[in-house]
Amino acid sequence: MAGAWPSVLACFMTAVFGWGFGFTGLSVYLANLHSLHGWPTSLISAAITLYYLAGAVCLTQVHAVIRRTGPSRMLAGGVILLGGGASWFGRGLAPWEMFAAALVMAAGWACCTSTAIATSLALYFQQQRGLAITLALNGASVAGFTVAPALAALSLEVGLRTAVPLAAAMALAIVLPLIGTAFPARTRLVATAAAPGEADGAVATGALLRSWRFWSIALPFALALAAQVGTIVHLVSMLLPALGPGGGAFALALTSVAAMTGRLVLAGVIDRLPQRPAAAVSVISQAAGLALVLVFLDQPVLLYAGCVLFGLSVGNVITFPALIIQREFPIAAFSRIIGLSAACGQFTFAVSPALLGLIHDSAGSYVPVLALCIGLQLVAALLVVRRPHTGV
Repeated sequence: MAGAWPSVLACFMTAVFGWGFGFTGLSVYLANLHSLHGWPTSLISAAITLYYLAGAVCLTQVHAVIRRTGPSRMLAGGVILLGGGASWFGRGLAPWEMFAAALVMAAGWACCTSTAIATSLALYFQQQRGLAITLALNGASVAGFTVAPALAALSLEVGLRTAVPLAAAMALAIVLPLIGTAFPARTRLVATAAAPGEADGAVATGALLRSWRFWSIALPFALALAAQVGTIVHLVSMLLPALGPGGGAFALALTSVAAMTGRLVLAGVIDRLPQRPAAAVSVISQAAGLALVLVFLDQPVLLYAGCVLFGLSVGNVITFPALIIQREFPIAAFSRIIGLSAACGQFTFAVSPALLGLIHDSAGSYVPVLALCIGLQLVAALLVVRRPHTGV
């Protein structure tokens, strides 16, 4: 519906904000807090892990929040909580403040990222729902080469304690008006969608957790995300011997640009594709990119090529669960199911960087780390194409 397209722009900017302050910005907070206070990296990392785990719990309640408040208030509340929590996290004067701020950030993250955005747009789109969700979630890729570098540069100029609230306030001044004005009136919701305040379907959480149809989506994408997030966290360190600090940072930027490109290409065709096979191809292409990195660890050109191939599907791995769920389950149950699926993925990738770090330290090399990630992706591709013919 033509009148609903401004909501895609609002969700796109919400994704830029959400992933900028709640995902890519975490590396900026970690580096600066360690330098500012001398706190152990493990302590700051523990607060970040708490944030991810608490966020996973909050994701399971997004369906209830949107029923009570509607998409506009949920997204606005999410960006305010995330911006405020990130500001508190960055200025924490004691470790307990950092951990408390992580809990505030977790609630905000759940209400303004993939589950919240996909659920909001599902209320307004039917025929072009896949296109709308894919375009909006491209904001996550844009955040990687806009918000995080801006936070890093601003922190050098004015310090982290000032940089985060200043950047958050400037971003909120753009995002909040868009959220407040972009969503059509409730009467324009698509006929098949459950409007805020209505029941979100008869599919109970317990029944979903016992259903292979649900796990045939949640499990493969949890494995793929564990490999993806772990790889991204370790990517610069992994490439450091061959590319140096500048080359590693450039490879990370290339990965983000490739992720945006991959999402844009997918957006034009996704509503016409068989989505499980397309998801499998997407995950296999990531495995192929990592295989290039594994085999050619001393060849800079091929390392960059591997990062680009890996990056092309970084965004799509986040997008595909919502696209598959919206085709295979009733729209009235969409928000509950996508929330549970996202929570499973987040629980998994919350521990992935630490696990991969332990494997690297034990082996003294990134070779087994890359091999494990490739294996996880190939298993994920195999599982996602095994669509159940019966069940919830």
